[in-house]
Amino acid sequence: MCDPKETRGQGWRGWQALPQPAASIPDGPWLDLSHPLNAAMPRVPVFPAPVFRRLKCMPADPLNVTEFSMVVHIGTHIDAPCHFFMDGPALDAIPLPRLHGPGVVWKLDGLRPDSLIGVPQLEAARPLLRPGDILALDTGWSLLAGSDAYEDHPSLAPEAAEWLVAQGVKLLACDIPTPDMPVHRRPLGFDWPVHKRLLRNGVLICEHLRGHGALAGRRAEFMFNALNIEGSDGSPVRAVARAIRD
Repeated sequence: MCDPKETRGQGWRGWQALPQPAASIPDGPWLDLSHPLNAAMPRVPVFPAPVFRRLKCMPADPLNVTEFSMVVHIGTHIDAPCHFFMDGPALDAIPLPRLHGPGVVWKLDGLRPDSLIGVPQLEAARPLLRPGDILALDTGWSLLAGSDAYEDHPSLAPEAAEWLVAQGVKLLACDIPTPDMPVHRRPLGFDWPVHKRLLRNGVLICEHLRGHGALAGRRAEFMFNALNIEGSDGSPVRAVARAIRD
């Protein structure tokens, strides 16, 4: 939990102002963009595996009762600013408008293992971003979840993160374990430059997204239904989206 008296890890710059979203018309069904919560859900290897067990089980017991224990940064989840900034808000202090709204899904083709996503690739993607949009990146890597190849994912260049901040993106959702460099490539002293550039400016991050390829190249309405965990630096989410038109 985040201690507001802690003096290290300062530097959160606050929420960027958001314009009022334009009215839109739903143009398709809601799609589930989340990995199911189970023992095999994707996670960075440094985190322990989740544990699920039945405390009560029918027919031996009169009802079924399930217990689970997990790190909040595995499976489809969202990062709160205090994940890296002690003076940033925890999960329960994130305003609800930051967790839902319109945006775009960008398909990024031709990405190779361990490749870097730069500003030119983002500038060329369509449809164009609008200030206050949610951006979901479709790299295709969610299809590799559960395999060793999933860990060789592409990542954002730090300057690409700065570019997203400048465009007024309010949430970045990606189908990879992290928008930062893969764990196996990180040098000594690695400092999570992408996470820090985004979160310090109030741009939330969702990782391990899936299923959004059906919306690639379209505008969409998103909901990132995070648990209201008091003081937490993150939460699993049931992420959903549907196509929209203006």
